[in-house]
Amino acid sequence: MPSSHFVNIDWRGKTIRIEYQWVGSADTTKPLIVFLHEGLGSVAMWKAFPQQLCAAANCRGLVYSRPGYGKSSPRSTDEHWQVDFMHRQAFEVLPALLSALNIDTEKHQPWLFGHSDGGSIALLFAARYAHHTSGCIVVAPHIFVEDVTVRSIEKAKLTYQTTDLRQKLSRFHDDADSAFYGWNDIWLKPEFRFWNLNEAIKTITCPLLAIQGLDDEYGSLEQIHGIKRVIPQTQLLELANCGHSPHKDQSAQVIDAVAAFMALSQQIPNQ
Repeated sequence: MPSSHFVNIDWRGKTIRIEYQWVGSADTTKPLIVFLHEGLGSVAMWKAFPQQLCAAANCRGLVYSRPGYGKSSPRSTDEHWQVDFMHRQAFEVLPALLSALNIDTEKHQPWLFGHSDGGSIALLFAARYAHHTSGCIVVAPHIFVEDVTVRSIEKAKLTYQTTDLRQKLSRFHDDADSAFYGWNDIWLKPEFRFWNLNEAIKTITCPLLAIQGLDDEYGSLEQIHGIKRVIPQTQLLELANCGHSPHKDQSAQVIDAVAAFMALSQQIPNQ
């Protein structure tokens, strides 16, 4: 695995350290894929997948840990994320990171690859910055809150409190409690049940591939079908024998599908 690097960004009056890695091609003229991890993810938890996808798609990749995750600045104990936490990541943190790394998204529009919460963040970024996004691949994304999602997140909380899950997550996060409770607490707030992205993502014009496993324990296929209704150019990929992490459960199929999607999309000018 490549070594992690660190860069500071100014976010909401604080200096935040962001962990990141470059993977794939060293040629800066190649397309760039930005990888956005899930609600308990980090740079390390992607393992070899970003490198494998970038090799297949002949791209370079940027993998980073959001604030509160991995080796990035942990969430302070008195910091509680609000219903708009994914909007803030898409509209504030990601643009600040790209700027800090001198990535000019007007000249070189990145591709976004987002998993779960990261998929939702990718959709929000592509909607706000339509002319700064080449395309979007979302894997098990959320656009609204389902009962099955809440039940699984409640189960995850019990597992974290009663098993060795905290110890396991500590291998991937400097502060496992920061990562776990930042994600878990807000998803279980009653007010979060009304969170919905249907209106927010209507302005997406870039090519979009939405992928979901048929056995996803955190959401139904209505998540990606709902995206298709709002964004007609969306291509769907439904995978059998696959849960909430298609890039792990069906890695080869996901890599093949994404590489083909990107190759075709780059022949079609963005609207």
